[in-house]
Amino acid sequence: MCGIFAYTGAKEAGNLLLEGLVSLEYRGYDSAGIYTPESGVVKTPGAVGALRKKMPKKYEGKSGIAHLRWATHGEPTEVNAHPHTGSGEIWVVHNGIIENFKELKGVLEKKGHTFASKSDTEVLAHLIEEHMKKEKNFEKATLKALNQVRGTYGVAVQYKGEPEKLIAGRMGSPIVLGIGKNENFIASDPSPILKHTKKVVFLNDGEMAVLTPKSHTIYKLTKELVKRAPEELDWSPEEAQKGGYEHFMLKEIMEGPEVIENTLRGRLIPEKGMAKLGGLESVTKELAKIERIIIVACGTAYYAGLVGEYMLEEFAGIPVEVELASEFRYRHPVLNQRTAVLAISQSGETADTLEAIREGKRKGALTLGIVNAVGSTIARETDAGVYNHAGPEMSVASTKALVSQLTALTLLTIFLGRQRGMSAKTGKEIAKELKALPKKLAAILSGKEAIEKLAKKYSGARDFLFIGRKYNFPIALEGAIKLKEISYIHAEGYGAGEMKHGPIAMIDENFPTFALAPKDSVYDKMLSNIEQLKARKGPVIALANEGDKEIGKLADDVVYVPKTLEMLSPILNVVPLQLFAYYFAREKGLDVDRPRNLAKSVTVE
Repeated sequence: MCGIFAYTGAKEAGNLLLEGLVSLEYRGYDSAGIYTPESGVVKTPGAVGALRKKMPKKYEGKSGIAHLRWATHGEPTEVNAHPHTGSGEIWVVHNGIIENFKELKGVLEKKGHTFASKSDTEVLAHLIEEHMKKEKNFEKATLKALNQVRGTYGVAVQYKGEPEKLIAGRMGSPIVLGIGKNENFIASDPSPILKHTKKVVFLNDGEMAVLTPKSHTIYKLTKELVKRAPEELDWSPEEAQKGGYEHFMLKEIMEGPEVIENTLRGRLIPEKGMAKLGGLESVTKELAKIERIIIVACGTAYYAGLVGEYMLEEFAGIPVEVELASEFRYRHPVLNQRTAVLAISQSGETADTLEAIREGKRKGALTLGIVNAVGSTIARETDAGVYNHAGPEMSVASTKALVSQLTALTLLTIFLGRQRGMSAKTGKEIAKELKALPKKLAAILSGKEAIEKLAKKYSGARDFLFIGRKYNFPIALEGAIKLKEISYIHAEGYGAGEMKHGPIAMIDENFPTFALAPKDSVYDKMLSNIEQLKARKGPVIALANEGDKEIGKLADDVVYVPKTLEMLSPILNVVPLQLFAYYFAREKGLDVDRPRNLAKSVTVE
């Protein structure tokens, strides 16, 4: 979720580029950098404000590139921050990951290239410079380099010898061109461009653009010329940050496929059925010795932990307890050096969860974190951990962070499972299906209009029951809390087997139920539960797998989702519930992104 901004034109580029980075801060970052051919590079870990202070008073240039980085390779340090270069001639800013960077780096080192950073991006700068030796042409050299790299990228490239020229490329990571009068721009999204021009061109995957102040040309990586007229965006800068969506919540739900890819990137080893978690390498030996994991979290993160409990016990063979962080330290937990306390928190600042971690440390437990915010307190105070790489979440109601937490927990399950006897075959099966999830989730999102219609149909309800079993029991809890958070109606999540022990007394024709019934190991039990609801005249919305005709005979309405492994089904199944809550609240005319009485980061107990 890094940010790119580049400019070529007649204005002084320094301040213009800095202001562009400010517009991109919402995407999240841990370091920042800027380059102009006339004044050189300035980089720093931390905020754009720190970058501004570090820049010399006289920082000249009519063109340049700038970047906000969210670390994937290498710590957030000055040397690892973008822009990157080889010999100082070619400069690159990059979002994404170059999957074959180690292979390319080895080849380039044999040819005499020396690398300064741990970033995969630096390889691209060296690679372009290597091709420049033969081609003597900036555009041809960049085109050859982009055809060599594998992975995902959105890039902006500048050559000191042709300072007015910028090159952009895209493969899986968004890039938009801003077309102005005698000036042109490159950015990750339109937000920093719209202050200067409303005319934009969105690059497609496998395309490269060459910009000067007075022209822009687009090529496919196969060298074919692309003709695409600019479109005019009637967006405000905030609307641009929302990607044209009405609310941040909807935008963040729609980012789910990208979030899964970002969480997996560089970590999944499908051919071996293994996961590489760099943040846990320092405690690998300790993890091999642990006999129990206690997951501590609050709210939506707590529900992620409940799913993780099923995963880790079933596939890694480790006893797991999931505790509300707000209760954990007050019950005097029994801990020792063979216990790991795992904190899950989007912000990394949740006060209750932080105190739970401190309680674990006081009693000698190994402390771990699954955190989205780089450099947050929980990330700093735990012994080791895993970053989500979901990007910042602007809406108070957590959506994409949960998807990334569930994905990270799956990686942790593979990592620990392979330590403890999980077969390579099982690891490969999980890895294969993990890789398929982004496309399956995209298919669910493409049908969001059907869920919108359902939300309108049921928007008059005052009460809602959400039920599920096994892996989807926590997702029922999550569906209920989402509806409560943003629509302010009474909703309860229950294990479907517990329904007859109380909640079924409330069911009548005015009390609808959302039943999670994928074709898994408890499918027949769920059908029985739905029949019990229908016998009390309760309306039922069922979430079922594609091709399930039987459930349509029972439920009033059905939301169909692609089938996946039982352990991975929560990652897909939670998204229709998020969309349902969103459209339900929007239908009521409520402030979806800022529900009353709630805060994004709960920093008090």
